[in-house]
Amino acid sequence: MLSQLSNIFRITELRQKIAFTLVMFLVFRLGTHIPVPGVNAAVIEQLFTSGNLFGLLDLFSGGALSKFSIFAMSITPYINASIIMQLLTVVVPKFEQWAKEGDEGRKKITQITRYGTVGLGFIQAIGMAFGLKAAIINPGIGSILLVALTLTAGTTFLMWLGEQITEKGIGNGISLIIFAGIVSSLPSGLYTMYEYVSAGTINIFNVFLFLIIALAMIVFVIAIQQGQRRIPVQYAKRVVGRKMYGGHSTHIPLKVNQAGVIPIIFASSVLMFPVTIAQFIEVPWVKTVAGWFAWGTPVQTVLYALLIVFFTYFYTAVTMNISDMAENMKKHGGFIPGIRPGKPTADYLDRVMTRITLAGSIFLAIIAILPNFVGAVTNVQGVYFGGTALLIVVGVALDTMKQIEALVLMRHYQGFMK
Repeated sequence: MLSQLSNIFRITELRQKIAFTLVMFLVFRLGTHIPVPGVNAAVIEQLFTSGNLFGLLDLFSGGALSKFSIFAMSITPYINASIIMQLLTVVVPKFEQWAKEGDEGRKKITQITRYGTVGLGFIQAIGMAFGLKAAIINPGIGSILLVALTLTAGTTFLMWLGEQITEKGIGNGISLIIFAGIVSSLPSGLYTMYEYVSAGTINIFNVFLFLIIALAMIVFVIAIQQGQRRIPVQYAKRVVGRKMYGGHSTHIPLKVNQAGVIPIIFASSVLMFPVTIAQFIEVPWVKTVAGWFAWGTPVQTVLYALLIVFFTYFYTAVTMNISDMAENMKKHGGFIPGIRPGKPTADYLDRVMTRITLAGSIFLAIIAILPNFVGAVTNVQGVYFGGTALLIVVGVALDTMKQIEALVLMRHYQGFMK
């Protein structure tokens, strides 16, 4: 195993890619400590003492939000713009045409996504500046505009940083930036557990139980993320001129978790909206309603799980065109054994995808709400583990390892993954 891992560092190109990625991580981490000008950081830090909505958002920014640094918004506007563009690709014919044009079409979509990121980032920055107006030293239009422009510039720089990692580094740059932000909170989480043990709040058994549950969750996530239903496809033999084509067998891999982490992001965004609004409205009944949607309450937990199931089906239906899949198989002489080509094939694939999506949606719902119960069972509070963060970390780690494996196989014909 060690000799196989050493193959990674024997390839000059791969060493350079890994080194470049690590340097970009360093730039990202340095940026999280550069404060936005004209803001009192002490006021901002008070919002992160209760483990509420802001504490969850701070996790994905790698601590940049609690410090209110230039990277406080992280790469969230880019993610939102990408999701919107992906949904519009299905709705807008022009975007759908670009998506089918290959590299040129993807470049056009990427360019629009960049503009959308800047626009959404500026809108979000204005909202944050007004919402956190009490933290601005000299509140005024000029100061608010300066804060908004600084935050927007920080997000735009992170977008550029992610694209540079994708082009010159290893893995998907945007995903790796989120990955780095989440993983950077691990040392502070371990130190918090150490302080709890030292103070007598928890004992070694609680820590051991927490680690066992965490390991089990990671194994569970990897198993589901890698799980797929393989639909066998047979291609008939065709004679074109003097050559014979087809006659081979393959399969269609339908992933159990086809939607990835998107349903959790959609569901959490919907439920966070009333809580976010209530943070800045001093009306008793508004505070009461927002309390129902507070993180970990029974109403919030049930609605969270139901919304995740709904958005899993919604996003899978939007992004997967079963009819086109069946039509393409028919055009190329492919068929599923025992199923007639055309509409019967589309109906069969839709039926299989519906059943698989049910399992995937239940898996996402369990992973999302499990942190609520982990804290209650282990008594380890203030250490967030699970949900979106776990899915992102495991998913990004698996994708990056696969890319490294592919590069190693090109040079040594033997990788390091089994």
